[in-house]
Formats: sequence, C-alpha cells, structure tokens
Amino acid sequence: MIEENVRRQWVTPALVVDFDETQANLRKMVELAGDPARLRPHCKTHKMPAMVRLWLELGVTRHKCATFAEAEMLATAGAEDVLLAYNIVGANIDRVVAFRRQFPQVRFTVLVDHPEPLRALSDALHRADQHVRVMLDVETGLRRTGIPPGEAAIRLYRAIHEDDALEPAGLHWYDGHLHQRDRGERKAAVLSEWEACRKLRASLEAEGLPVPTIVAGGTGTFPIYAGLPDPGVELSPGTCVFHDAGYAHAFPDLPFTPSARLLTRVISRPTAGRITLDAGTKAVAADPPQEKRIVFPDLPDARIVLHNEEHLVLETDEADRFAPGDELLGIPWHICPTSALHREAIVVRHGLEYARWVVAARDRQLTI
Repeated sequence: MIEENVRRQWVTPALVVDFDETQANLRKMVELAGDPARLRPHCKTHKMPAMVRLWLELGVTRHKCATFAEAEMLATAGAEDVLLAYNIVGANIDRVVAFRRQFPQVRFTVLVDHPEPLRALSDALHRADQHVRVMLDVETGLRRTGIPPGEAAIRLYRAIHEDDALEPAGLHWYDGHLHQRDRGERKAAVLSEWEACRKLRASLEAEGLPVPTIVAGGTGTFPIYAGLPDPGVELSPGTCVFHDAGYAHAFPDLPFTPSARLLTRVISRPTAGRITLDAGTKAVAADPPQEKRIVFPDLPDARIVLHNEEHLVLETDEADRFAPGDELLGIPWHICPTSALHREAIVVRHGLEYARWVVAARDRQLTI
C-alpha cells in the first residue's frame, strides 16, 4: 500500500513501480534461468536505465532490445552485450555504423532475414571500416519476421560467415505465437517447433559454420526453454520484469507478481453506476480489447464502457463509494506499451516514494 499523504501529492495518471516486487521478479527470473549468464532479458518492457543497473547488480550483462534508442539506453547504462532484435533496413543501416563508433566497447549484434539488407549492411560497414555481429532471424511459425529453416537460411548464414565485416552470432528463435494457457500443452508446442531450430543448427555446424548461441523464446515460453539442457540457449523474457494482468491471465504458471500499476483519479460521476477516471489511452495501452485494458483489484466488478484519449469510464455497483478526486490503482493488461506512455515511473518502497526512474528509451531516437 502507498501512504495516502504520499500519493495525494502525485499528478495523475502516474506509472507507479513497487521496488521490492520488481526486484523479486528479477531474482525469480535468474533463479528460473539457473544462471545469470543464460539470461538476455528484453528491455522493451521497462526502457529504463535504472532497471539495467539492477540487472547488472544481479550479474546479468546481456540484453535484448528492439530499437536503437533502447540499444543506446542499454549501452549508456553499462550493458556489455546488446542484441538489437529487429531487422535492420533503410536509414537504420547507417545507425549500425554510428552505434559501433559511439559504443565500441559493446558487443553489438543485429538481425537479418534477407540477403538484400545484408548486402547493404555489409557495404556500409566496409566503407566505415567497422564490423558487427549478425544473428539469423529464423521464422518459427509466428509469421512476422524471419527466414524459414532450410536451404535459403543456410545460404544466408553462409554469406554472413564469408563476409569479413560480419561475424556470425547464431540464431534468433522467437515463438511469440505460442500462448497455450496450460503449461504442458505449451511445452509440447515449444518442443515440437524447436526441433526445426535444432536441425538448422546441426546443418550449419556440419558445414563448419559456427552457431555460438540461440536466443530463444519470450516471456510465455521462458520456463520451457529454461528447462532445456542446452548450453547454447540464451533466454530472452521481457514482460515478467514488471509482469501485468494480461500475462498473469494467459500464463498462470509464471511465478511473477505485477509490480507496475497505474495510479488514477476519479474526475467525474456522470451517471449513477458510473465513474470516470483520468486513465485515458495516453496513459494505459490501448492494444488489448477495451474491456481488458486495465484491472482494478479494489473494484472487481468494474466494467470498462468507454476509453478515450484522456478518459476511462467504468460501470460498477460500487460507484457510490467514489467522489471526484478519489484514487484507484490499476494493473495494466499490457505493461510494455503502457510504460512507453510515461516520462518516468514513481518507485515506491514500504509505502513511500523511493525514486523516480526515467523511461529513457520511449522515443525512437536519442542521439544516434
């Protein structure tokens, strides 16, 4: 609980993070992985340098991201090994060169799934006398990005190996489409598709092509890959650093606690049975269905009936309990895009404000 006299001072809507619950989530992730060296957590959920420093204290030095802003945030915060898990095309190819120049101490890796961007990347690196690690993005069944396992994938990986501006870094295997709620069913689905990745690695190694690492899975499949006795696998969960209502519902076996909440205030009582909050779509992610965008533990019967830019309207039998100015804490259904809507998070410990953490990488570009 947050002390009432403390939260009254905060402007709402506000992203509030419980420090001890978050730290417990990080420690559970390390425990589940078995070794901090096996973890490559995705920073898309938090985008905060303070979180990177917490990871470093736990011995986690490898990180995953999806934007150059996130990569720069990681490097500036002290990360030693950064995977930009996003296909590099267009103007972002020159940003690879700029990143290598600005952060030469960082072990930097990018993804590729097509020969044309690979050639453009190679040309830019040769002109700049730079090099970069390249990981093959493999299509897992998600059908979002990636090259299917097979001869074309082998040819592309061979091209990486044969280019002296590129260093083959292994395979990226993200199976974010596997959402089986039952852990046994999810495990069976993971292992069924994982066989294609293992066969691709074996084919590459049979040609003498090094495959040092496979970065595998996301939050939902994290415990499945953590249980594989494969020393070449790195684990890249993201959401569970803060967890959220959506993942708690989708994956009840995950041992994490939602540690980030949205503090919101009642701004109106427009009709009987309704309260209007200042938790609009500019404060909480609008990608889940409207009825699932935020959960209020202290108001379990609440139903979202309207969600606009600055307004969230609830219907509840307990509306009479509330007056304008009253506060509610909600758990976002999807915390990753929610955190990107806030400049900073208010961090609490033992009911009091402990710190303010800047959400530094919510923009697409910092300096590079």
